[in-house]
Amino acid sequence: MGEKMATRVTFVSCVKTKSATPELAEYLYISPWFRMAREWARRNSERWFILSAEYGIIEPSKLIAPYERTLNGSSVEDRYNWSQRVIEQIVEWDLRGQWAYVLAGESYRRFLIETLGQRFDRVRVPMEGLMMGQQLSWMKNELGG
Repeated sequence: MGEKMATRVTFVSCVKTKSATPELAEYLYISPWFRMAREWARRNSERWFILSAEYGIIEPSKLIAPYERTLNGSSVEDRYNWSQRVIEQIVEWDLRGQWAYVLAGESYRRFLIETLGQRFDRVRVPMEGLMMGQQLSWMKNELGG
């Protein structure tokens, strides 16, 4: 990537509900949860990325086709293997900074937190432990709605 270190980086998980046609990654995912998470990431980070079950880390501006893969319900081994691919991308892209925010469920973040903790001064999972409705309420409140 070769860009300067960002102070705050947010990682947002992909979601099941997607556009039917190829789109820029930030617009492919069309659920209310993702739209609010995208807006939260834009407001609270210098850089943000999507954690995709299919592609690993995606830059929001990357054109991608819809896909059906998810980590939810995947085996621990599959989630671990996926996380190793993502960790390779984090290292290759030299992602580091003061804060890493993770807007993702346990399936997506479990094996990433340790590596993020080595590359960022602080790692925060602001919606950890919240159910889906609570997450939507939290983001709505954070976004001033």
